[in-house]
Amino acid sequence: MQTTLWQDTCKPIHFPKISEDIKTDVLIVGGGMAGILCAYYLSKTNTDYILCEAKEIGSGTTARTTAVLSAQHDILYGKILRQYGEEYAKLYLEANLEAIAEYRKLANEIPCDFEICPSYQYSEINDKALQHEFSVVTKLGFNVKSVQKIPLPLKSKVCIGFPMQAQFHPLKFVYGIAKNLNIYENSKIDKIEGTIAYCGNRKIFAKRVIICTHFPIINTHGLYFTKMYQKKSYVLALENAGQYHGTFVDRKNGYYFRNYKNLLIVGGGDHRTGHIKDGFKTVRDFANKTFPKAKEKYAWSTQDCMTLDSIAYIGKYSKNTPNVYVATGFNEWGMTTSMISAKILCDMLCGKKNKYEKLFNPSRSILEPQLFANLGETVINFANPFPKRCPHLGCALRWNKYERTWDCSCHGSRFTENGKIINNPSVKDLE
Repeated sequence: MQTTLWQDTCKPIHFPKISEDIKTDVLIVGGGMAGILCAYYLSKTNTDYILCEAKEIGSGTTARTTAVLSAQHDILYGKILRQYGEEYAKLYLEANLEAIAEYRKLANEIPCDFEICPSYQYSEINDKALQHEFSVVTKLGFNVKSVQKIPLPLKSKVCIGFPMQAQFHPLKFVYGIAKNLNIYENSKIDKIEGTIAYCGNRKIFAKRVIICTHFPIINTHGLYFTKMYQKKSYVLALENAGQYHGTFVDRKNGYYFRNYKNLLIVGGGDHRTGHIKDGFKTVRDFANKTFPKAKEKYAWSTQDCMTLDSIAYIGKYSKNTPNVYVATGFNEWGMTTSMISAKILCDMLCGKKNKYEKLFNPSRSILEPQLFANLGETVINFANPFPKRCPHLGCALRWNKYERTWDCSCHGSRFTENGKIINNPSVKDLE
C-alpha cells in the first residue's frame, strides 16, 4: 500500500490488542473517522463502549481521503429535491453544514491544520445541470455564489461556489481526538452473531453494535451487497503546482483539487473497483498538462462506497437487527458524513430523536436504477470462470496489473499479491 501525504506528515498513536473476553454496552467496529467520532461522542455521555480496529486507527479510507469538508456534493441537491422533496434537500444541506461547524469547534482544541475556505464546482461546458443546482441551492436558502472566473489555471463556463467550507489534516484530527478513548487496535472482528462479536479466540459480549467498517461486514441482513458498490479514485500530491484558495471539483472530467501547505492535491481517474484501468496515468497526464512545472511527491489510490441514491446509510442495520447499527455508503463525502453518522447514532443509542435519521434511514427503498447495474455486475462476475474467488461472497477476482492487487468488481474487496486483505467487505485473506 502506498504511503499517503497524511501518514507521512504526523506521528500515530497506538492502542493495545484485545487479550481477553470483554463485556460492554456498545461495541464499535471500525476505527476510521466515523468510528472514532462515534466513540468520542458516546464517551461524552458516559456510555460504556469499546472500539475495535482491525489494523491501526485511521489507516484505512481515512488515511486516503483528500480531507475536504464541504456541503457541496456534486449536483445532489437537485436530485434529492426531485426524488424526496424540498424538506429532505434542506435536511441534507443543514446536516452537512452542521458537520463542518462541529469540526471547526473541535479544531479549536485539536491542532489539525483546519482552514476555512470556499468550495467550487465548475464545468468547461455549458452545464445545465450545474446551473440548475445553483437555482436549487439558492431556493434552499444557502448563499451559493455564481463565479465568473475560477481561481485555477483552467477555463470554466459554469462555476458555483459554497463559501465558508473547510479542509484539514484528517490523521492529526483522528490522533488528537482519540487519545483518551477506549480503543483496541489489531483486533479484527471475524464474525458477529446477534450482538456477540468474535475477535480471534476472544469474544466481545455487547448489548448493541455499531458497524463502521467502510463496507458492512454482516451479509445476512441489510442487503448492503446489493445496495452499494465501490469506486476507486487516484490521488497525487504535487510540489511547485501553485497555491489556489479553495477546494475544486471538475464536473465534466471528474478531477478534484486542494492545497495542503506547499502541495497541491490532485485526484481523479475514477472507475468501479475491479474494472482494471490505469487511473494513475489518467491523473498524471492531466497534471503534467495543467501544471507542467510540478513534481510528484506522493501518489495513492482510495475507494468510496457508492449508494443507490447517493445518500449514506446511517441508522439501524436492518429492520430485523434492532440492536445493530451502521454508518456506510458515504459516496465521495466521507468526512462530513462521518460527523453526521456519529451525531445520529449517538442520539439513537442514547434514546434521543435526531431530525436527520429519517433522511439517512438504511431501510429506505432500494428500487433505483443503480440496483440493477449492481445486480448485473454480480451476474456477469459469477459467470466468469476464473478460479480465484473472493472470500466475501464468491465473486471472481481480477488481477490489477497497475497496483499488483486482486480486485473484486462485485463489492470492492481487494487483496495484495500474496492474498492479504486490503479493502473489505471480505473479512478473510485469500487462501
